[in-house]
Amino acid sequence: MVKIQVTGGKLEPSKIGQALGPHGLNLQQFMQQVNEATKDKEGQVIPVEINIYEDRTFDFKLRTPPAAYLLRVAAGLEKGSGTTPKSIVGTLSKDQLKAIAEDKMADLNTDDIEAAMNIVAGTARSMGVKTE
Repeated sequence: MVKIQVTGGKLEPSKIGQALGPHGLNLQQFMQQVNEATKDKEGQVIPVEINIYEDRTFDFKLRTPPAAYLLRVAAGLEKGSGTTPKSIVGTLSKDQLKAIAEDKMADLNTDDIEAAMNIVAGTARSMGVKTE
């Protein structure tokens, strides 16, 4: 199993060759399938889990974008704070936090929306994003 992060709809061999080349995977076929599966999420960062078998066939599973990426997009930030406790670089409303938690629910280890919101709020705090 190999885990990589790709940009939706814009996968290029230079970005995946080093990670997947040693496994003998057909990169062109992989790129076509991933680009087709992520064309509706163009520009987003998408984690991909790839199972590579002995006969060099593969299957893959797309995950939801990382919480940090979703928080940056929602807050309109280029990056998080380098000095987290000292500087706050953005704020999020409770509705935005809930929307991100609902998106991430499939990849989190909880079924409770309040717990998911707390998990996402913790990530926001570590990035220097204040939640209301």
